[in-house]
Amino acid sequence: MEVPSKTFTREEVAKHNTEDSVWFVIDTVVYDVSEFLDAHPGGEAVLRQVAGTDATSAFYNLHRHEVLLKYADLAIGTIEGEKQSVVYTKPGELSPVPYAEPLWLTPPFKSPYFKDSHRRLQRAMREFTDKYIGPEAIEHERTGEYVSQQLIERMSAAGVLHMRMGPGKHLQGKELLGGAVKPEEFDYFHDMIMAQEAVRPACRGFQDGNMAGMVIGLTCILNFCKDPAMKKRITDEVFSGQKKICLAITEAFAGSDVAGLRTTAKKTPDGKHYIVNGTKKWITNGVFSDYFVTGVNTGKGLSVLLIERGEGVETKPIKTSYSPAAGTTFITFDNVKVPVENLLGEENKGIYVILSNFNHERWTMACATIRYMRLVVEESLKWAHQRLVFGKRLIDQPVIRQKLAKMIALCESHQSWLETITYQMCHMPYSEQSKHLGGPIGLLKMSCTRAAHEIADEAVQIWGGRGLTQTGMGRVIENFNRTYKFDAILGGAEEVLGDLGVRQAMKNMPKAML
Repeated sequence: MEVPSKTFTREEVAKHNTEDSVWFVIDTVVYDVSEFLDAHPGGEAVLRQVAGTDATSAFYNLHRHEVLLKYADLAIGTIEGEKQSVVYTKPGELSPVPYAEPLWLTPPFKSPYFKDSHRRLQRAMREFTDKYIGPEAIEHERTGEYVSQQLIERMSAAGVLHMRMGPGKHLQGKELLGGAVKPEEFDYFHDMIMAQEAVRPACRGFQDGNMAGMVIGLTCILNFCKDPAMKKRITDEVFSGQKKICLAITEAFAGSDVAGLRTTAKKTPDGKHYIVNGTKKWITNGVFSDYFVTGVNTGKGLSVLLIERGEGVETKPIKTSYSPAAGTTFITFDNVKVPVENLLGEENKGIYVILSNFNHERWTMACATIRYMRLVVEESLKWAHQRLVFGKRLIDQPVIRQKLAKMIALCESHQSWLETITYQMCHMPYSEQSKHLGGPIGLLKMSCTRAAHEIADEAVQIWGGRGLTQTGMGRVIENFNRTYKFDAILGGAEEVLGDLGVRQAMKNMPKAML
């Protein structure tokens, strides 16, 4: 924070304790709030109570230090000969708080997985998020507005949209965040970095609203669209931000049980079109999407069709626990005519398209959940060091340190597991990932959402009422506590994924052991 160069003594500040002049000190910075008294959200009396004094302890017992950045124009100078104790991080910088960053980013720890290109990308994406995604995310999380076209186009120009789809030919010829990483060296650890850095604004609704439909829907086009011209047209439109896409699988009667889909697709007598009828529910980004990658029943099994918004397609927003910014949707398909060329994969074999797509979807959800868990740990550590209760800081209470220890352990162990699975992804072709990693990824997602439950519970106990308040210091905790359950359900419920992991292991159980 830039502060005027003028200096004052503490004796000078003490004199400004009058009806017309109210000054005080926070962390050696002198603030003149005389003209701000009526506008103070907490009322005039609170400011007058600390007039002429050092209000550092009182301030940090109530507010986050980011509040000072919001009111930087009230700073008039500093205390002569004294230095600030609070360290402000600039956009792109790492947090100095212990366990606020994964170990591979924390000196002096080392990791065999990460190279210079990973560190460059992390720095570039952190700065991009801090500058462009974060401010809009926080505002739209509050208002419920959808992601802006301006931000989508900015992400497209920087290659952010392309990188969020993971490694592949779609990156060729694209400059990625100013050259932070080359398309040919982009791997799943780079993909993990993209997923985790974008979570840091701590806005769960906007997090999904920010083109999550593309991440889980466009994968089907990239891997299963058989018409090269159609594939190029759609990917170009989506990556440029001209069109939006979503994955439309879940229905009111079929969530994790995708084999129970009731939406039907029947071929016309001439065999040139499918006629689609049915509904979809809880579809992320569906409200503003132009394309719907849709699971349908084609009589003898599941199939996946690309359906364009048009006649017979109706979308309505659904109110959920998180922000309307996610664009959660109820979709009705009423005699929608779809060309047979829009079939993705093989007819009646769409389950392979869906299951293959689920691996990357569940993995990205695990990336995000684990990073949000770490953000809660960081916030709780900061709060415990500044909050005074019964004459002591929270961090001085053994019971609080025990809670923090549990939170840190859960966060670190799941990050390590995630990195292990990510390493396997980097050394397996897509077909092998589908064959071998469905179970491990399912177990990871199940376990990290269980861990999120524990971390949310402990964090709210540490934060008290602030952990239930959507604005102010506890905003991050409240948002996490209210929305962590989404990842326990979306992409496959915990129980279903746990069973998947065990059943996949049973297939490889040696008969000699039976």
